[in-house]
Amino acid sequence: MNVPTEHLFALAAALFALGVLGFLVRRNIIIVLASIELMLNAANLTFLGASRHWAQASLEGVGNPLQGPIFALFVILVAAAEAAVGLALIIALYRQKESVSLDAVTELKG
Repeated sequence: MNVPTEHLFALAAALFALGVLGFLVRRNIIIVLASIELMLNAANLTFLGASRHWAQASLEGVGNPLQGPIFALFVILVAAAEAAVGLALIIALYRQKESVSLDAVTELKG
């Protein structure tokens, strides 16, 4: 049983919208970083769905069906780097301000 490509794109759009909503509404920096991760995962799902769609629709193998998974791999690498740097910044912020609120970040102006 295959999931239709349109359903993958709809799921990716819903995940991206939830990520944007979490990024704009929440004041906790950990939730904001998790929302960014959710948006990156939605982009990965879009890359993989588009790759599968074009691999099925192409005539005689025009194009590379591995382009979507390769882009998804790069997004995963960027997300891992973002998570490492983001968590290091959160730990430094918590040690200094004893809070993980975004309001505490605005008070760091020099």
